[in-house]
Order: sequence, then C-alpha cells, then structure tokens
Amino acid sequence: MAKKKPEKPQRILTPHQISHWEQQKRRQRIILMTGIFVIALVLAVVGIGWYLGQYKPLRETVIKVNDAEFTMDYYVEMLKLEGAFHSESDLSLVADTVLQNIQRSELVRQGAKKLEISIADEEVKKVLKNNDLPDKEVYRDLVGYQLLIERLLDVHFGPQVPLNTEQRQVMAMMLESEVQALEVRSKLVSGEDFGELAEELSLELFSKNKGGDLGWVPRVILQDVLRTSIVDDIFNHEVGDLSQPIYDEEAEKGVGYWLAKVLERNEDEDETHIQVILLRSEEEAQNIKKQLEAGADWGELAVAHSQIKGVEENLGEYQVSAGMMQQPIDEFAHSPDTEIGVISEPLRDEDVLTKSGYWLIKVLDEDTNRRIDTEYRDYLKSKALDEWVASLIDDEDNEIVNYIDEEKKSWAVEQATKG
Repeated sequence: MAKKKPEKPQRILTPHQISHWEQQKRRQRIILMTGIFVIALVLAVVGIGWYLGQYKPLRETVIKVNDAEFTMDYYVEMLKLEGAFHSESDLSLVADTVLQNIQRSELVRQGAKKLEISIADEEVKKVLKNNDLPDKEVYRDLVGYQLLIERLLDVHFGPQVPLNTEQRQVMAMMLESEVQALEVRSKLVSGEDFGELAEELSLELFSKNKGGDLGWVPRVILQDVLRTSIVDDIFNHEVGDLSQPIYDEEAEKGVGYWLAKVLERNEDEDETHIQVILLRSEEEAQNIKKQLEAGADWGELAVAHSQIKGVEENLGEYQVSAGMMQQPIDEFAHSPDTEIGVISEPLRDEDVLTKSGYWLIKVLDEDTNRRIDTEYRDYLKSKALDEWVASLIDDEDNEIVNYIDEEKKSWAVEQATKG
C-alpha cells in the first residue's frame, strides 16, 4: 500500500504582509488608471484639435442665398474642382469667383423654380454615370446647373427670340482718317476688292476679322457688336451704294499715335521726365505737332486731345524708367539719339485703343423679314439669360449673405490645395 503524500502546509500571511500586498495592488490600480487617463486626455486633445481645426470649420455656413445655406466644406470642394484648371498659386486669385459662382448658381436654381423649370435627379445621375463622374454633391450641383441653363435657354428664352427680323447684307471697314478713307474709296471705285482692302486696313476688329463682309445681320446684333451710331447709317443706307466716309466719334480702334518730348534725364536714378500725348490718327498728330512747335501749351492740348486716362491730373507729364511706358514711347524716351526738348514725329502704336474713325459701308441687299442665323439666335438667347441672371442678382428681395472673411478664405484655399 502506497504511502500518502504529505500535504503542503498552507501559507498564512501575516497582517503586515497583507497590508503590503494591498498597497501594491492599489499602486498598480493607480498607475493603470493614470495611464488610461493620460491616454484618454491625449486622445481628447487630439480629438478637440481635429474638431476645432477641421470638423467644425468645414461645417460652418459660409454662404446663404435666401433659404439655402452652403458650408465651408462645400466651398472647399468647389475650390478643389476649380484647382483642376489652375495652379496652386492661382487658386487664391479665383477664390472670390468661386463664391460668386455658388451664389449665382443657387439664384438661377431658385429663379428657375419660380418659372416651373427644374432638372430631375435621374437626369443628373445619368450624366454623371455617362461621364464617369463621382456621385458627390458638388458634381451633382455643377451638372444640374449646366442642364438647367440649357433647359432655360431652350424652354424659356428661346421662344422670346424671334425667328425672323429685318436684316441688311453689309460690307464695312473703318479707317483712321478722312484722307485715308477717301483714298481707299477711290480704290474701290476703281475696282479693287472690298474684302482684301478691309482685311488689310480696317481698324475695327469685327469688320477686319470678317474681311469686310459682315453678311446678313440683324440690327440688334450690329448694335451689340459695333456699339455706335454707324448701325443707323447702315440701316438707312441705299442698297448698292458705296458710302462717302462716315465719321464715327465713339468707335474704338486698335491704333494710336504718340507725340513725345524729353524734358530731362536723371542718369543716376535711371529716370526720364517726359511729356506725351496719345492721338487718334497720324493726321491729327501732325496737326497737334505744328501747334506745339508754334508755341501752344502742351498741357492744354493734352487735356483737349489726348486719349490717355487721367491726363487732366498730370497734363501729360511723367517720370518714367525703362519698361514703364508703351514700347514706342519707351524706345524714344531712353534712346541716346533723342535730343532734350525736341518733339518726336508721330509714333504709331498698334497696342493701344483710341476712339473715332471713318467708315466706308456698302449695303448689298435688304430683307424686312429674314430668318435669323442659328449663331445669332443662340447669342440673343444667351444675352436674354444673362440679363435675367443680372436681374436676380440686383433684386433686393433676394437675400445673399457672405460670412467668409479673408482669413477663412485663405484657410479654404489651403485645404483645397491639400487635395
């Protein structure tokens, strides 16, 4: 029979040992709780920082258009889309434009709703799917806006534009002086080609690009393109008759003539003190030069004739360094061959705009009820749309509130550039 294994005597802790053990357990619990608290505190700080630095600002309302509100997150997403067409450095330059586009789009949506014109969600989703675009709010809004514009043009503004109207078939060109216009008219009478001469000589952009042949044009189109009284002359002119030169005081042309005089040079400062006058034609420039050489006051003639804005304040006098003025003036002012106090010959400049010129026109045919070309009808529909949108923006009953300041705008641009 096997012997019983003696039982291990039970260890009995003394009161001192029990007290020490309980103290150790309390210390461990304190250390554990302290660690948990520190971790929780760190997470809370990080969370609060994220909430205050990212979450909360992105959900703040930055634009309100009547009852519609747009958050900072929406603005940032729109900036990201705009960033696809601009560099990071340029994005801040279009930040205001993006704000205006958001306001404009919402006004159009609300205005169209009053006209009972809208776009169904299914239409928007179809376009997004067909173009592999994400089904996100900003994409839905942009696509919906484009579809809405197209529908407004077709359904609302299209019927406002007539299919037929009075028109003229016109040849036209604008020249800088009456003398030149008379010379060109003589060439036309002698059989030279109107289109070739207009393409070479016309100083008005529309007629030059058309080679003088404006085609069949409604009055309203000519008024918007030319913006001068020459339109009345065209519609009152006899068919088949080549006009005499017609003076147009308001027409803009891409050429001018400078008169300049160097008064003083400061070699140390690399500055030149000059007087300048910008004139409308070489003929006028020669006439003004004769008056100046005869002793007429430069400032008085500059105020009376110069095409430069602000000439009333400086009487045509400038302190300039190299590169500050138009090229013809810059070259004259800083050329070592230019004598102090000598008036320049007329300096032709094709990079400035001056007013007035002389038209030659010929009306080839007329029609009191001709069908308007599709291109012109589309233009007239777009014009009507633009005027309607402008009226929405100007309507005092529409409440537009912009809560975003420069600091928030900069923050939004920064978020957008992060991607």
